[in-house]
This record gives sequence, structure tokens and C-alpha cells, in this order.
Amino acid sequence: MINCWVSDSESPLMTEINLDAVEKNGNEFNEDGLRQDGEWLRCPVPDTNGFMRYRVLESKGNHYKVEYQENGGGTLTTASIIEFEIQKRSIRRDGKPVTLRVLRVTSYNQK
Repeated sequence: MINCWVSDSESPLMTEINLDAVEKNGNEFNEDGLRQDGEWLRCPVPDTNGFMRYRVLESKGNHYKVEYQENGGGTLTTASIIEFEIQKRSIRRDGKPVTLRVLRVTSYNQK
């Protein structure tokens, strides 16, 4: 959700992700295929030989730095270094105050 398609030119697409919604909407983020592969956490791309994977490079409190790689099944693997923080954010939903856990991107570098 953070990287753009290879054919696009501007990343990051998203700089904040509602982690509470991700956790509740398990249909969009299926954990069934996740597996540890050495230092990488890897997820297959359905109907291809591709993958998405990441590894934590740094973790200090609520600040993380990860390397993310993606392959659609061919020879091209894209990579980026993404730094983010996990924070609380208050919004109004249906007119009522709600506090959410969010992932907020603080740095993005394409490798």
C-alpha cells in the first residue's frame, strides 16, 4: 500500500495506515501464507511465483526501519527502505471521537 506500481513514478502512495482497520479487515491482509524465511517475513503473491517480503533493519520503541521487497513472478524485484512509527490518532467516526493505532511513514527510499 505504500509503494506505487512500477509503471507509476511517485511514491509513497500512502503515508498513514489505520492498523486497527487492517487487523479487523483480515480479508484484505491474509496472514495464511505468511512464513519466516531466514531474516525475512515472506508472503506469496497469489496465482504467480512472486512474493512480498520484509525484514526489520532497526526497531527502537515505536520507530521501525524495514527493507521491503516485491516480485510479481518475473525477474524484476523492487526494493525500498521504509521508516515508520506506530502512533495513536484521534478522529471522528459517525460524529463520535475514536482513537486509532496508525502506522505513519516518516521516511521512504527506493533502492
